[in-house]
Amino acid sequence: MTTKRVVTGNYAAAYGALLSRIQFSAAYPITPQTFIVEHLSEFVNDGILDAEFMRTESEHSAMSAVVAAEATGVRSFTATSSQGLALMHEVLFLPSALRLPVVMPVVNRTVAAPIGIWCEYNDTMPQRDTGWMQAYVEDNQEVLDMVIQAYRIAEHKDVLLPMMLSMDAFILSHTVEPVEFPNQDDVDDFLPPYKAEHAHLWPEDPMIIGSFTPPEYIQEVRYQTDQAMHAARDVIKEVTKEFGKKFGRDYGGLVEEYRMDDAEVALVSLGTVTSTARDVVDELREEGKKVGLVKLRYFRPYPYEEIRKVAEQVSAIGFYDRSISYGSGGPNYIEGRHALYGLDIPVMNFLAGLGGRDVTVPDIRLMYEKLLEAAKEGKAMKEIIWIGTRGVEP
Repeated sequence: MTTKRVVTGNYAAAYGALLSRIQFSAAYPITPQTFIVEHLSEFVNDGILDAEFMRTESEHSAMSAVVAAEATGVRSFTATSSQGLALMHEVLFLPSALRLPVVMPVVNRTVAAPIGIWCEYNDTMPQRDTGWMQAYVEDNQEVLDMVIQAYRIAEHKDVLLPMMLSMDAFILSHTVEPVEFPNQDDVDDFLPPYKAEHAHLWPEDPMIIGSFTPPEYIQEVRYQTDQAMHAARDVIKEVTKEFGKKFGRDYGGLVEEYRMDDAEVALVSLGTVTSTARDVVDELREEGKKVGLVKLRYFRPYPYEEIRKVAEQVSAIGFYDRSISYGSGGPNYIEGRHALYGLDIPVMNFLAGLGGRDVTVPDIRLMYEKLLEAAKEGKAMKEIIWIGTRGVEP
């Protein structure tokens, strides 16, 4: 029997770890993530979670501890944000190359300077080449559901890669929403106990892990990690369908389309902005404008085939970004253009919400107006557009 409670995104993430029966968590506090690991410590203290909980002196140490624990064959978990993720950077390459399926929610927050605590994706996007899968969630229900799915995907024998779940600071982390908590027995049936395929740090069966390696072998490690990321696409689709069948919530796999059947233009969004964009799509549809929306759920692996398929049926496509690759546009736009190489339609980039600024209904309406104009003209007057930026003409 399921229960419904009104909880924050941070609580949903922690409870997802509880339902996943994690066995180890290492923690270091950083706003606005801190409550995730605080809730976990309460679960352990209250005896409702049978796990080791380690307080460390930094995020670098927390990730190091999680890597070591996962290498012993136990399901491990941590969480971080912003500068904390940046401090982890050195260690992030280990679990992917060692094929350790760690799961880590990251509460997206502005990276200094200037110092800020509000939502921005410039913390997770720079980690896109560390070998971690990246999922961006829209609401607190998806936070909980994705923690459970993340372990099922990451621990699949064809994947064995870590995953970070990106959730918008304060919009999700500290805001309460109704969330349906699945039954523990149902989660156990969906997510069996973790059985390490390799990399056991066990005294009775010792292995050398992550040892010094000459050039003759490292390139093959990179290739294998790359192939695992490719394989994750099919596993994600499979797990998403299984989760939907069992729990009644199917998120569509790598992307989720909305009113795309006859759309003339499409906007590719990610994170909580997607919810606002759906309302705008409905409003514009009532005005007779054929607009559609594609929710990008996974940035790694990037859904190249799905994005290209969408673009082939519209006259213009735009990519929303809450981060910037300086001098090149937003990361979603960069990846999207790569997916659409050779396709002759207007491709636009909309940068909005950086530093935690609200992305409003008028902002998104402007994005669609620009796309409809580009579709009509057959070209974009301006490809990279900063929305709501002082002193900058959109």
